[in-house]
Amino acid sequence: MLIDGKQMHLQCTAKEIGRYVILPGDPGRCAAIAAFFDDAHAVSSNREFNVWTGFLDGEKVSVCSTGIGGPSAAIALEELVECGADTFIRVGTCGGVDASVRGGDVVVATAAVRQEGTSREYLPLEYPAAASYPIVRALADACEALGFRTHVGVIQSKDSFYGEIRPQCMPIAAQLQEKWNAWTAAGVLASEMESAALFVAGACLHVRCGTVLNVLWNDESEAPAVPEGAAQRGIRAAVEAIRRLIREDNRS
Repeated sequence: MLIDGKQMHLQCTAKEIGRYVILPGDPGRCAAIAAFFDDAHAVSSNREFNVWTGFLDGEKVSVCSTGIGGPSAAIALEELVECGADTFIRVGTCGGVDASVRGGDVVVATAAVRQEGTSREYLPLEYPAAASYPIVRALADACEALGFRTHVGVIQSKDSFYGEIRPQCMPIAAQLQEKWNAWTAAGVLASEMESAALFVAGACLHVRCGTVLNVLWNDESEAPAVPEGAAQRGIRAAVEAIRRLIREDNRS
């Protein structure tokens, strides 16, 4: 939606956005991601949305923060698509769910459990929240090339951070625990808050979306801690994946 020629929330124009966009949650990570670009410059800053644009391998690329949760992530996606972007990689943090996923690991999502509300305003729950395969492949190959300990599979997206961290304090504690037990039994890798909304909204908008996550700790077995250099792993994987996608797209 345009107001005075700019997107309502992102406060940018189509000419300021690249085809490929990295989506961190934290506005503070945008400058660090843009540092990997050539000729990067800040485009706009409004609410939770910081936008930078530069170049990778001669192709215009952007980074846009989404804040926390599905609603703001979907707003960013909608307005970036209106600006002409069609390829999106979310870079975020998560807690490990499966016992094999430890702090310092990286997770590449193939799909997300839709335990959130935003995606339900796009499509019924029967529709899966699936990542775009070319992005999954590019991210997995990038993580392998970079030597990261990586897990590829299904994650969970939720709306309440503290509903996961301390479910016993919630009036619906039994329901939350029952679902959590189901996710662990099914081998869900990790828990975060944005990917399901992005995957479903992206499907409706006919664009490519994927996710790479830095694991901070395992929710079942590790105390909260931020491993040294953890945030950089996902950023480096996303940048390398976009380079690979640029090469593939230029060949097609």
